[in-house]
Amino acid sequence: MTTSTDVPTEQAERGLPTGRSEPGRANAQEGLRVRDIMTADAVTASVDTSVGRIAQLMDKGSISGVPVVDETGRVIGIVTDFDLVVRNTRIDPPPFLPLLEGRIPLETQGHFERRIRHMVGTEARDVMTEEVWTIGPDESIEALAELMVGKRVNLVPVVEAGRLLGVVSRADVVRWMTKDHWPAS
Repeated sequence: MTTSTDVPTEQAERGLPTGRSEPGRANAQEGLRVRDIMTADAVTASVDTSVGRIAQLMDKGSISGVPVVDETGRVIGIVTDFDLVVRNTRIDPPPFLPLLEGRIPLETQGHFERRIRHMVGTEARDVMTEEVWTIGPDESIEALAELMVGKRVNLVPVVEAGRLLGVVSRADVVRWMTKDHWPAS
């Protein structure tokens, strides 16, 4: 499932503050768009890419994740460094609530099986997160930052007409901040 966002528009429609600059207030982000800071030649994986290969790609490129795309370039998932680190934790049995002499499971069998597959799976399809937050290339940096903070995501695929154009990460935002836009005074 791919989820796109237009945070300022949605907030304005609900009557919430959009965080946009007030007239006359200086804003280093004005006019700057996601396409201006994204990485266009994004490293990607397919559903059958091995977990080991994904780890190598992330290590070699010093990147925090890779979008998983189908043969048409549509984003169908994402594998992040968190997905790989989770594999190194212990597998806890499903939680339950003891009641008299019985136990009430607090997790469905399907959810427990997905956790196991995520931890021991060998391909991207096993470890990827299917709910992916994306953003359009013409969105503002402010909308991107709101998405990253609000959804607690680091790597955001940039998508246009349903196809991957690139990726943008928190590191890209920080890198932009170190340029002339935000003097270190």
